[in-house]
Amino acid sequence: MSDITPIDLTQRLAGKVAVITGGASGIGLATARRMRAEGATIVIGDMNPASGEAAAAEVGGLFVQVNVTDEAQVNHLFDTAASVYGSVDIAFNNAGISPDDDDSIEITELPAWEKVQDVNLKSVYLCSRAALRHMTKQGSGSIINTASFVAVMGSATSQISYTASKGGVLAMSRELGVQFARQGIRVNALCPGPVNTPLLQELFASDPERAERRLVHVPVGRFARPEELAASVAFLASDDASFITASTFLVDGGISSAYTTPL
Repeated sequence: MSDITPIDLTQRLAGKVAVITGGASGIGLATARRMRAEGATIVIGDMNPASGEAAAAEVGGLFVQVNVTDEAQVNHLFDTAASVYGSVDIAFNNAGISPDDDDSIEITELPAWEKVQDVNLKSVYLCSRAALRHMTKQGSGSIINTASFVAVMGSATSQISYTASKGGVLAMSRELGVQFARQGIRVNALCPGPVNTPLLQELFASDPERAERRLVHVPVGRFARPEELAASVAFLASDDASFITASTFLVDGGISSAYTTPL
């Protein structure tokens, strides 16, 4: 008989409170479901009250409406999680946009640039800051920020502000991971490859050729499923990742390592 206690993965995040922005759809919703299945208590932060309330109800958690570009609303989200559930153990700062008017630098105008920077980069600064206020008091926590494979390589289908914002998320996550490591707080950047979410479907619905151009570079030969990213986020949130911080956590089907994809 072995005296090793079996690991119960359904309890890997038991007792943890997770705040997820962009939690009502895509990677955020898939992660909410996964973290709940592992025992976490979920706080959904999202702009959309209908889908946000539905997501929170599904995972037995709390919905807080939030515009992630607004400092007071972001602080309210994390403060509410702490006041209702007693802690903020996990912050998955995942909200982001990829609008049509963010394209090549030659045709992307300043308002489009600024909007993407606000939603994709400023929000991660605000959310990380709000989460850290609670985590530094606790002396523990895991922050996972959604960057992208385009933060580590040049994209063939340019979205100049999106790319720049995700590069910023990666650099900021790395710095925070280093700064707060001795305080028991881990910060990692999740770098997905193209993921089959409503955002990607919408982006490529009118341009199948553009979608195919991106897909051909993925060695695995398909876009990621949101559930595959959710599994990686749950790992980074858990104590299984206790020695992982300031990392560029690539979940990209091999795209960032491929010189050319074999036929």
